[in-house]
Amino acid sequence: MPIYAIEDLHPVVDPTAFVHPTATLIGDVIIGANCYVGPGASLRGDFGRIVMHKGANIQDNCVAHSFPNQDCIVEEDGHIGHGAVLHGCTIGRNALVGMNSVIMDKAIIGADSLVAACSFVKGNFTCPPRSLIAGTPAAIKRTLSDKEVEWKTNGTQEYQHLSTRCHSSLQEVEALTTVQDQRPRFIQSTHSPKTKN
Repeated sequence: MPIYAIEDLHPVVDPTAFVHPTATLIGDVIIGANCYVGPGASLRGDFGRIVMHKGANIQDNCVAHSFPNQDCIVEEDGHIGHGAVLHGCTIGRNALVGMNSVIMDKAIIGADSLVAACSFVKGNFTCPPRSLIAGTPAAIKRTLSDKEVEWKTNGTQEYQHLSTRCHSSLQEVEALTTVQDQRPRFIQSTHSPKTKN
């Protein structure tokens, strides 16, 4: 995978984390235990520090960056959806940033909150825990229910499990030229194909 030091700062990746081979890590990036970084993600620690705490995920084609002396932080069990952009912000414990959302400098997304897909969160925005945030610019819409927080937590656990699955079975292969008979499907994340082709 493309991992680059800049000056004297090398990225740090916990051995239990999974970083896809097409993700790029530059400089002052710290990735904690059981994290997942998806294909095409760019974590550019060439000005400010980027930190992913235990169990967090940053999915496909996300960008994380910051200004000097300012950290971009995804706290424990934070969940960053496909294509999101984080710039110098803090995503609270067990919070979710929806696909293609943008979270700007010094914004703080409270624990157990959910930022709706395609939202734009202005700099210096702060929300309390368990908030539903949506819009352009984003605003607090309401408090999340226990069921909604549980749904989010379960989704993040799937990505934590995906890190383990990738460590044990992800491999670069040649594509098949035809679909095999009785091709298996992923019914659930714990799926283990009985046949291997």
